[in-house]
Amino acid sequence: MADKPLFLVVEDDRSIRNILKAVLSTQGYGFVEAETGREALSLAASHVPDLVILDLGLPDMDGLGVIQGLRAWSQVPIIVISARGQERDKIAALDAGADDYLSKPFGMGELLARIRVSLRNRARLPAWDGAPTAASFRVGDLKVDFEARRVFLGEEEVHLTPIEYKLMTVMARNAGKVLTHNYLLREVWGPGSGDQNHYVRIYMAGLRRKLERDQTRPRYIFTEVGVGYRLADE
Repeated sequence: MADKPLFLVVEDDRSIRNILKAVLSTQGYGFVEAETGREALSLAASHVPDLVILDLGLPDMDGLGVIQGLRAWSQVPIIVISARGQERDKIAALDAGADDYLSKPFGMGELLARIRVSLRNRARLPAWDGAPTAASFRVGDLKVDFEARRVFLGEEEVHLTPIEYKLMTVMARNAGKVLTHNYLLREVWGPGSGDQNHYVRIYMAGLRRKLERDQTRPRYIFTEVGVGYRLADE
């Protein structure tokens, strides 16, 4: 990644776009801007941004179409900002390939925190040429050793079932991102798993019992109610 990350801001509301640009500038980020979905896809191809901030309500096409168009060729992190705050809208955007979702109105401090998470996640992604991923993941006392297929809390090994371990690795590879129930089902149980969200809840409960010292105050696995789960990355 370049020393000065370049963002693509896709928002048809000029006042919101100006606020976003002002905040990004103060943080040392570069940016290009688009008011329409087609302009956004064109700028993404020509500038190859490090992160996309995307409103769903665009004048020429739905933001979901922009996400799908980007995901056809790019792993660029996409943070959706939208007035659509219902769970089904969040799930649709995340399932389409967005990395995160903020409902309007939102705090700029929260947006900047989500940006930092997304940029860290991008640094962990494998290259398109098939370069290997990191050999391990660590956050707090939790360590996932991908090569040895072992999980530790501090110095103590946590013994997981095969399904629990697969869930753990999927979440660790996507730490900081909201992963929907459907995404986890596809990645762990396969594309033919159908609407079996209870599988995810059952095995996630088992993971929490093994990883969280106080399940009422989770340190590692957070529930995004009605949407899915997020693994801490710091």
